[in-house]
Amino acid sequence: MEISGKIKLIDQTKEYGSKGFKKREVVITTEEQYPQSILVEFVQDKCDLLNAFAVGQSVKIGINIRGREWVNPQGETKYFNSIQGWRIENMTAPQGTPDLPPTPPAEAFEPATDLNSDEPDDLPF
Repeated sequence: MEISGKIKLIDQTKEYGSKGFKKREVVITTEEQYPQSILVEFVQDKCDLLNAFAVGQSVKIGINIRGREWVNPQGETKYFNSIQGWRIENMTAPQGTPDLPPTPPAEAFEPATDLNSDEPDDLPF
C-alpha cells in the first residue's frame, strides 16, 4: 500500500528496551478535500531513510498496516493498529537541468517537406 502527502513533522530516532529497538516517526498531511495528518513509523534500519527528507516536501510512502492484540490486567482484550513505512520517495517535481535550455514546443518547428519528390522511394518495404 502507499500513502502520499506533505511532510508535516519528522521526529528524532528513539531507542526502546535493552535490545536497542529503534523507531522514528513522520507525520504527513494528505492532499485531498479533507486533509488528514497520518503518523507513519519507520523501525530499525528503515529509520535512516528519513534523513534525506525535510518538512514541507511532498512524498509517497510505501506502508504496511500492523495490528496487535493486548489483554489488560482486567482481562479485557484491546486491539491496536500502526502504520509502518518501508520506503519513501520524493514527489516534488525535479527542477530542469541547468545545463540544457528548455525544449521549444512542437508548434515552433516547421513541418518537414519532401525535397526530392521526383525520385521514387527506394526502400525495400
